[in-house]
Amino acid sequence: MEITAQQLAIVVHGTVDGDGSTVISNYAKIEEAEPGCITFLANPKYTHYIYTTKASAVLVRKDFKPEHPIKATLIRVEDPYETIADLLNFVNSQRPQKKGIEQPCYISEGVAVPDDAYVGAFAYIGKDVKLGKNVKIYPNVYVGDDVVLGDDVILYPGVKIYHGCKIGNRCIVQGGATIGGDGFGFAPRPDGTYEKISQIGIVILEDDVEIGANTTIDRATMGATVVHRGVKLDNLIQVAHNVEIGENTVMAAQVGIAGSTKIGKNNMIGGQVGFAGHITVGDQNGIGAQSGVPNNVGSKQKLLGAPAINAREFARQQFYFKYLPEMFNDIKALKKQIEELKK
Repeated sequence: MEITAQQLAIVVHGTVDGDGSTVISNYAKIEEAEPGCITFLANPKYTHYIYTTKASAVLVRKDFKPEHPIKATLIRVEDPYETIADLLNFVNSQRPQKKGIEQPCYISEGVAVPDDAYVGAFAYIGKDVKLGKNVKIYPNVYVGDDVVLGDDVILYPGVKIYHGCKIGNRCIVQGGATIGGDGFGFAPRPDGTYEKISQIGIVILEDDVEIGANTTIDRATMGATVVHRGVKLDNLIQVAHNVEIGENTVMAAQVGIAGSTKIGKNNMIGGQVGFAGHITVGDQNGIGAQSGVPNNVGSKQKLLGAPAINAREFARQQFYFKYLPEMFNDIKALKKQIEELKK
């Protein structure tokens, strides 16, 4: 699809600074773009690329002031990152949409498949499953008995949805994810072995949730493991039984959440953060990568470290940490001088 910079500016409610007749036919990162591409500048640390980029057009903020000449046509908008996201979503929506039922696959008797749905080859759909409008079930997906899938749900290849789980409208589950596997429940016996505790609960994903590839969300022992509306989970995340994740919380890869922990709304959680079980985390926190959270956390905090502490305090401690060898030698010398003075 080709469009001029001027035409695109009209679509995104922006203004053109440069040649409005420049033709755009592709998208690329600012440091990798070639002629014909549009890119964007949102992060100031990439500003130097705008003077060397080969892109034909660049989305910038309305108040951007170049310090050197720029070859590319500028399209000035309120928020370049949001604008490029909208454009990419539009391009993706123009791709041909899969429909129909491929063979071979297995659909249990009595399951109603909407006319606009897609069921890929080798998919399995169990008894009493309810499928919403425009669901997309890609090849090699397993959907267990009594599962409910809302409208516009997308299950990418290799997803497993165990029995009884409920997936809300517009949810996306990336390839290899498992929803509703048994929680890690075992009771120790006197002889040192462990007895499995049956996990009879379910998993509920509310509307507009996205689950990354190979992420696992365990079913509850009793009741439900709940991922609330708008949550976005990255790849390779472990959510244990009876966990609750609040609305619009986002988590980067390899986060681990132990059983029965409750995490509030609008939290931003970095990669490889670990949460102990049976704790409560408030709303609007920022928790840095590789932090360990052993205790309850309030709201609107910035945390780093293991155990996680206030981010500023963590930075101060790290600053002094590199001086520890020198400080140790100083203390050792002072102790020696004190002993000599005592003599």
